[in-house]
Amino acid sequence: MGFLKRLFTGSTKPGKPIAVTDESFEQEVLNSDLPAVVDFWSPTCAPCQVMGGLLNELGPEFTDRLRIFKLNVEQSPDTAEQYRIRGVPTLVFLRKGREVDRVVGLMPLHPLRAKLEKLAS
Repeated sequence: MGFLKRLFTGSTKPGKPIAVTDESFEQEVLNSDLPAVVDFWSPTCAPCQVMGGLLNELGPEFTDRLRIFKLNVEQSPDTAEQYRIRGVPTLVFLRKGREVDRVVGLMPLHPLRAKLEKLAS
Protein backbone atom coordinates (compact mmCIF):
# COMPACT_ATOMS: atom_id res chain seq x y z
CA MET A 1 0.00 0.00 0.00
CA GLY A 2 2.90 2.38 0.64
CA PHE A 3 3.78 2.58 -3.05
CA LEU A 4 0.19 3.30 -4.09
CA LYS A 5 -0.20 5.89 -1.35
CA ARG A 6 2.94 7.71 -2.53
CA LEU A 7 1.84 7.38 -6.15
CA PHE A 8 -1.53 9.01 -5.55
CA THR A 9 -0.58 11.52 -2.88
CA GLY A 10 2.60 12.66 -4.60
CA SER A 11 4.45 12.64 -1.29
CA THR A 12 7.69 11.39 -2.87
CA LYS A 13 9.34 13.40 -5.62
CA PRO A 14 11.22 11.46 -8.31
CA GLY A 15 14.69 10.56 -7.12
CA LYS A 16 14.11 11.58 -3.52
CA PRO A 17 14.84 8.95 -0.87
CA ILE A 18 11.85 6.80 0.02
CA ALA A 19 11.27 6.15 3.73
CA VAL A 20 10.96 2.46 4.61
CA THR A 21 10.32 0.60 7.86
CA ASP A 22 10.77 -2.92 9.21
CA GLU A 23 7.34 -3.69 7.76
CA SER A 24 7.92 -2.29 4.26
CA PHE A 25 11.61 -3.12 3.78
CA GLU A 26 11.19 -6.42 1.95
CA GLN A 27 8.43 -5.19 -0.34
CA GLU A 28 10.06 -1.88 -1.21
CA VAL A 29 13.80 -2.61 -1.09
CA LEU A 30 14.45 -6.30 -1.57
CA ASN A 31 11.84 -6.58 -4.33
CA SER A 32 13.01 -3.42 -6.12
CA ASP A 33 13.41 -3.89 -9.86
CA LEU A 34 16.38 -1.50 -9.76
CA PRO A 35 19.57 -1.51 -7.68
CA ALA A 36 18.96 0.03 -4.27
CA VAL A 37 20.79 2.14 -1.72
CA VAL A 38 19.54 2.15 1.86
CA ASP A 39 20.54 5.04 4.11
CA PHE A 40 20.42 3.76 7.70
CA TRP A 41 20.12 6.91 9.81
CA SER A 42 19.03 8.36 13.13
CA PRO A 43 17.27 11.70 13.75
CA THR A 44 19.76 12.52 16.53
CA CYS A 45 22.79 12.07 14.25
CA ALA A 46 24.14 15.29 12.68
CA PRO A 47 26.23 13.49 10.00
CA CYS A 48 23.08 11.57 9.06
CA GLN A 49 21.34 14.85 8.28
CA VAL A 50 24.22 15.85 6.00
CA MET A 51 24.18 12.45 4.25
CA GLY A 52 20.42 12.75 3.79
CA GLY A 53 20.90 16.13 2.15
CA LEU A 54 23.52 14.73 -0.22
CA LEU A 55 21.21 11.87 -1.21
CA ASN A 56 18.36 14.35 -1.76
CA GLU A 57 20.66 16.35 -4.03
CA LEU A 58 21.98 13.37 -5.99
CA GLY A 59 18.78 11.33 -6.20
CA PRO A 60 17.25 13.04 -9.24
CA GLU A 61 20.37 12.18 -11.28
CA PHE A 62 19.62 8.46 -10.80
CA THR A 63 15.81 8.37 -10.96
CA ASP A 64 15.56 5.71 -13.69
CA ARG A 65 18.67 3.74 -12.72
CA LEU A 66 18.45 3.06 -8.98
CA ARG A 67 16.26 3.58 -5.94
CA ILE A 68 17.33 5.40 -2.79
CA PHE A 69 15.69 4.43 0.49
CA LYS A 70 16.10 5.67 4.05
CA LEU A 71 15.48 3.69 7.22
CA ASN A 72 15.32 5.27 10.68
CA VAL A 73 17.21 2.80 12.90
CA GLU A 74 15.39 4.00 16.02
CA GLN A 75 11.96 3.28 14.54
CA SER A 76 13.00 0.11 12.66
CA PRO A 77 15.57 -1.68 14.83
CA ASP A 78 14.88 -5.17 13.44
CA THR A 79 16.09 -4.39 9.92
CA ALA A 80 19.05 -2.45 11.31
CA GLU A 81 19.99 -5.49 13.40
CA GLN A 82 19.53 -7.85 10.46
CA TYR A 83 22.01 -5.75 8.45
CA ARG A 84 24.35 -5.48 11.46
CA ILE A 85 24.25 -1.69 11.51
CA ARG A 86 26.63 -0.59 14.28
CA GLY A 87 26.93 3.10 13.46
CA VAL A 88 25.11 5.73 11.47
CA PRO A 89 25.03 6.93 8.84
CA THR A 90 25.55 3.64 7.01
CA LEU A 91 24.76 3.17 3.34
CA VAL A 92 24.07 -0.36 2.13
CA PHE A 93 24.16 -0.92 -1.62
CA LEU A 94 22.00 -3.79 -2.94
CA ARG A 95 21.57 -5.44 -6.31
CA LYS A 96 18.72 -7.95 -6.70
CA GLY A 97 18.23 -7.89 -2.93
CA ARG A 98 21.84 -8.79 -2.12
CA GLU A 99 24.37 -6.50 -0.48
CA VAL A 100 27.20 -5.58 -2.86
CA ASP A 101 28.83 -2.71 -0.95
CA ARG A 102 28.64 -0.70 2.26
CA VAL A 103 29.86 2.68 3.50
CA VAL A 104 29.92 3.56 7.19
CA GLY A 105 30.14 7.25 8.05
CA LEU A 106 29.68 10.47 6.16
CA MET A 107 30.91 10.45 2.57
CA PRO A 108 31.74 13.56 0.50
CA LEU A 109 29.58 14.43 -2.51
CA HIS A 110 31.89 13.38 -5.36
CA PRO A 111 32.89 9.95 -3.97
CA LEU A 112 29.23 9.32 -3.13
CA ARG A 113 28.20 10.18 -6.69
CA ALA A 114 30.88 7.76 -7.98
CA LYS A 115 29.53 4.96 -5.73
CA LEU A 116 26.00 5.58 -7.00
CA GLU A 117 27.22 5.61 -10.62
CA LYS A 118 28.97 2.29 -10.09
CA LEU A 119 25.84 0.72 -8.60
CA ALA A 120 23.61 2.13 -11.34
CA SER A 121 25.80 0.86 -14.20
